[in-house]
Amino acid sequence: MAALSLLGFSSGLPLYLTTQMLQAWMTVENVDLTVIGLSSLVGLPYSLKFVWSPLLDRFSLPFLGRRRGWLISIQVALLIAIAFMSLQQPKQALQLLAINAVLIAFFSATQDIVADAYRTDVLHQLEMGAGAAVFVLGYRVALLTTGWLAFRLADQISWSSVYLVVAGFMVIGILGTLLAPQPKEMSPPESLADAVILPFGEFFQRLGLLQGFLILLFIILYRLGDALVANMSIPFLLQTGFTQTEIGDIRNGMGLLATIVGTLVGGSILSKIGINRSIWVFGALQALSNIFYFFLSQVGKNYQFLIITINVENFCAGLGTAGFVAFMMSLCNQRFSATQYALLSSFMAVSNNILVAPTGGLAKSTGWSMFFLISIVAALPGLLLLPFFAPWNSKPVAMNRPGLDYEE
Repeated sequence: MAALSLLGFSSGLPLYLTTQMLQAWMTVENVDLTVIGLSSLVGLPYSLKFVWSPLLDRFSLPFLGRRRGWLISIQVALLIAIAFMSLQQPKQALQLLAINAVLIAFFSATQDIVADAYRTDVLHQLEMGAGAAVFVLGYRVALLTTGWLAFRLADQISWSSVYLVVAGFMVIGILGTLLAPQPKEMSPPESLADAVILPFGEFFQRLGLLQGFLILLFIILYRLGDALVANMSIPFLLQTGFTQTEIGDIRNGMGLLATIVGTLVGGSILSKIGINRSIWVFGALQALSNIFYFFLSQVGKNYQFLIITINVENFCAGLGTAGFVAFMMSLCNQRFSATQYALLSSFMAVSNNILVAPTGGLAKSTGWSMFFLISIVAALPGLLLLPFFAPWNSKPVAMNRPGLDYEE
């Protein structure tokens, strides 16, 4: 459990480095708002990680076993890539900055694949719940570190120095890998073709081609409204007049705690009303919460209303996360859970990284108030797909959990 908490920290550490921190750095360097919006594309590896996830199942490195060998190699690569960000200059060499950020996102997405697989391999059935909770706790602590601490440091030292400090925190993940127990080695797929074809074929064979396609489309669209706001909230708050310290304290400190509470409350509600009804209710609340950003754009720099906006939006985002993750887990066959979950989470990342790319230009042309109203409308297409595969009045179905109830 101690090792999993350290690995969870390592998994969460790089996330904000290519999103919030990068956007804040470019904003204070007066990079064009359209370019800042396009910076979401550096997260493309999170959307494509299912492409190379079978390679990590099929092949091993000649040290520390199949999972730990890949983990420590990726963590060292992440440490180096994050440290190199301290040498970048957004105004003078934006292309080099983008390439460096894409490398961080690629190594981070690969680390997520291996960490999820390691967690499944090392935990016994009765340890699954506690192991997942400990891993998520470490992940959230990392987000607090890069969200709250990094933004406070940015008001004292340069952003390039902040990245160098954060690079040092990757040592925690490396220690976690070295201390982590070796899981029982399972036979890898007999061929790369088996590692690639069987999980995808089983998914569409079980659900049907049409329903499988609609579900993947829903996964892309469900959190689009929330993703639009998340991609541009940092530039909006900075341009409204809030300091980086205030943003770090409220958005990445208090707001992240509100997300954790929302996730826990969402899990409790989900157990009572079922997955289908949860994604209806949580999706609607998640979309409506964006109205608080609209009101904030009207009142301007108001610290008290900023607190209300951040806490409401993050709490509802936590509710949405609880229902959405449970829904994706319920779609996975335990035998292929690693690759199938990588596929589903990759489609989820499409809205976070690709569809939100034009948001900078959109906000620039419409103004912040209209932009936040558009974000509410953008959530509707995903909700309109729900009747086709998650009807409100269907009987609750027991949720399958990846990695459980399957033995060779």
